[in-house]
Amino acid sequence: MKKVLLLILIPFVTYAQSEYPQDYFRDPLDITLVLSGTFGELRSSHFHSGIDIKTQQKQGLKVYTSASGYVSRIKISHYGYGKALYVTHPNGYTSVYGHLQKFSDRLEAYIKECQYEKESFEVEVFPNPDELVVATDEVIAYSGNTGGSGGPHLHFEIRDNQERPINPMYFGIDVKDTTRPFVSAIYAYPKDKNATINGKNKRVQLRLIPKKTGDYEVEKIKAYGDIGFGITSYDKQDLAPNTNGLSNIQTFFNGNKRLEIDFKRFSFSETKHIKRFIDYAHFKEKRSRIQKLFIQKNNPLSLYKDAANDGYIRVEDSTSSVYKVRLRDYKGNETWVNIPISGKKETLEEAPYDAMSKTTLIYSDQPTTLESGHVSVNFYSNTVYDDVMINFSVSSDTLMLHEDNIPLQKNFYINYDLSHYKTEHLDKIFIARLYGFYKKPSYVNTKRKGNILSAGSKTFGTYTLVTDTIAPTIKPLNFQNKKWLSKYRYLKIKIDDDLSGISKYRATVNGQWILMEYDYKTKTLVHDFNDDVIKDTENELKIIVTDNVGNSSTFEATFFRK
Repeated sequence: MKKVLLLILIPFVTYAQSEYPQDYFRDPLDITLVLSGTFGELRSSHFHSGIDIKTQQKQGLKVYTSASGYVSRIKISHYGYGKALYVTHPNGYTSVYGHLQKFSDRLEAYIKECQYEKESFEVEVFPNPDELVVATDEVIAYSGNTGGSGGPHLHFEIRDNQERPINPMYFGIDVKDTTRPFVSAIYAYPKDKNATINGKNKRVQLRLIPKKTGDYEVEKIKAYGDIGFGITSYDKQDLAPNTNGLSNIQTFFNGNKRLEIDFKRFSFSETKHIKRFIDYAHFKEKRSRIQKLFIQKNNPLSLYKDAANDGYIRVEDSTSSVYKVRLRDYKGNETWVNIPISGKKETLEEAPYDAMSKTTLIYSDQPTTLESGHVSVNFYSNTVYDDVMINFSVSSDTLMLHEDNIPLQKNFYINYDLSHYKTEHLDKIFIARLYGFYKKPSYVNTKRKGNILSAGSKTFGTYTLVTDTIAPTIKPLNFQNKKWLSKYRYLKIKIDDDLSGISKYRATVNGQWILMEYDYKTKTLVHDFNDDVIKDTENELKIIVTDNVGNSSTFEATFFRK
């Protein structure tokens, strides 16, 4: 018996160690690694593509090159990874460092030259292999909170030569974790109208019973037909209170493996299909992610292995069977869930017909156009995963397009014909999605062609037309007009727009463009006087800020420096 167990465990351990180099990459920070996010972790619209390393709730920690190579890409953006560096290594892998506060002096000088040349804070450059060579242990940047970061941390990735991110832990990057994964909920799903779980033909939450061993038992269920299961589960590390994602999930039916989900590697082209992996409707209602342990059609994720019958099980009448789930984190800590099943065929009551619900059919494999009055909505082939019935109606300028509980693969397109629209501000109208309890309008990227307004979205919900005639606001934060700023390191401005949102900004001093870094989270523009582009004593500052429908504001002030 011990020999059999050993044969099962060895491939799991040695596979990770033999496929990827173990002593090639060093930790990117000189602190004990504690993670706020793990590889493959479930996010709202994607799988997490790296590890998020906590930086002790502060910015400015030294970030080291994990191995020698050259800087192959530098990208600075308002959102996403913020300030990010990409280092390509001789072994073909690329390491990625995101949400940086700033780069090393050499790299900072290089990228600022590009920014001033392009007159843009947001830039993306691809240096030649001999331009920015870096050594192992070289300080290449400092940790920060830029871009879409929710707090100070370092996002770290390792990608292969096909740009696929791989769990950095497979390369020897290590964290302390002796804690087993835990389960907060488990569910059963009928595959079709002929299947039942506890007498119902819908998703059923099962009663979860924790055991003293750390494993779980589920109260015996009655089922019939083809059914699948879903699980809400997490992992924890020893040094962090936050929850993280799992590394591997396996399911078994009567001792036979049904499905494996391995969060080892994926491609960026597939990460959007997380909406197919989780129970999207449940997530939108409860903000909890159920991982479906079965594969539905139009699911291209490469995470699945050994999928027998797409992970579903067949339960016959008058049988007794057992379904098991094994959950693992990267360090091999594992938790089991045991589900005893009694096969029982039951007659379902016919659901009452609701003539008012879901009035329009959208096909998954062909284009569909919906029209009402001056509004049309175009769905291209493969916009939805399944053929679905949705609610569609138009009242005045408000489009009610179901609710956000159906996952979509790609954008549908809303079109408003304004040919008969009577307003003096026709050019200030945009398409907005109404969200939240108070139905607050949120700008959707709107394009105009003649009298047609169009916008793409990947979210069902309520949309309407909004007119924005109010220009953005611009307010100095740390200076006043005609003030001496000789002892100041930074020039700080707050910009804001209440409706359509900031589209662009431009700052000049004495007619010359200056770099101002924009942080959308704090709505601030910051210029660093150490850029050394301002040489005069008396300086005329001019800032122009434009919103998404073209309203502009201009701020002008004089300041002095020696």
